[in-house]
Amino acid sequence: MSKFIIEGPAKLKGEIEVKGAKNAALKIIPAAILSTEKITISNLPDIEDVKQALALAADLGVKVEKTAPGEITIDPAAINKSELNPNFANKFRSSLMFTAPLLARTGSVRFPHPGGCVIGAGRRDIDFALVGFAALGAEIKVKDGHYEIKSKKLTGGNFFFPWISVTTTELMIMAAVLATGRTVLQNCALEPEIKTLADYLNSQGAKIQGAGAPTIIIDGVEKISGGNFTVMPDRIETGSFACLAAATRSEIKITHCQPEHIRSLLEIFKQIGVPFTEGPDWLLIRPAEKIKAHGVKTHEYPGFPTDLQSPYTVLMTQAEGSSLVHETIYDRRLLYTDLLSQMGADIIMCDPHRVVVNGPTKLRGLKLTSPDLRAGIALVIAALVAEGKTEIDNIYQIERGYQDLAERLNQLGAKIQKVL
Repeated sequence: MSKFIIEGPAKLKGEIEVKGAKNAALKIIPAAILSTEKITISNLPDIEDVKQALALAADLGVKVEKTAPGEITIDPAAINKSELNPNFANKFRSSLMFTAPLLARTGSVRFPHPGGCVIGAGRRDIDFALVGFAALGAEIKVKDGHYEIKSKKLTGGNFFFPWISVTTTELMIMAAVLATGRTVLQNCALEPEIKTLADYLNSQGAKIQGAGAPTIIIDGVEKISGGNFTVMPDRIETGSFACLAAATRSEIKITHCQPEHIRSLLEIFKQIGVPFTEGPDWLLIRPAEKIKAHGVKTHEYPGFPTDLQSPYTVLMTQAEGSSLVHETIYDRRLLYTDLLSQMGADIIMCDPHRVVVNGPTKLRGLKLTSPDLRAGIALVIAALVAEGKTEIDNIYQIERGYQDLAERLNQLGAKIQKVL
């Protein structure tokens, strides 16, 4: 099992480029199946989850060709099955995103319960998706541990999300674009990745109105064409690097990003004393003389992202005072804070959804195991703050979402060794 060995504390300086968004790339690859024509995808991050998605697509009969660094061409014309291979589907939760395009294009899909890390192990999104598919006329069966969904032709319908769900919003958009008639989706998620997906589909013949707003209206079409798609910058990577710079009191310029997508974090930076300047596609974080404690409550976009909760919690270990971190999106997401406590952080768990962080505290190096993707980047940040050597095992989880992390941070002056 690969691991990182990190020497801290680190004072970093320089520029770091944000890669393509994981959460956009993992939707456009399955969305390509809606067409029989080629699609070229640029700014594609070279991360484990993308590799798994491409392998799953290839297993379905999709032809994948790497045409340049960070660029691939997908030819979905020769799809020859509609069952997701468990060898891939069991490894990452975003395998679920293939279900809607396969159902819309072939009339059926069979798949196991999607895998992933402990954070993605819940059932909420898949239960919503099943109810949503049924609203469009699909028949659903559970047999031998697999879901079987069939519909000769999906029909437009109305669906209200009981809770906001990014995954199900995207699934319902992809299911509805080739359905007969109009589909109205209400209480939709607002994430920028959703609008990016809808904009691409519209450019290739779809009729989607309102993506990025609570109500989305989709008029089904007969055909989706191929085309070109550039993956947007990863807003979670942007925010992670911003928290890393602030926690280590470093001056780092984050390039090829969209600061507007992490506005909730930047507004907090103003209140806690982290100085920064920004441009349309860059963000410069400068060392703070003093960081004030400030609580956060995660919320769907444009609120504070659940995926930035763990990096921010590390930042609060270096802030003066007490801060309440309230996780409202995912169960089990705060379990990693016990690892920070082992490093010397003063963290009190109030209940499974809330912790109080008291700071500032000195962190010390330790041998740790990354439990999931976002907790993993938090441990990396903590290791760069800590005194001494930190070993982080199970970095596969971290590399699911961060490309060449050790190499990129080492260019800023970090001392990170990747041991295979």
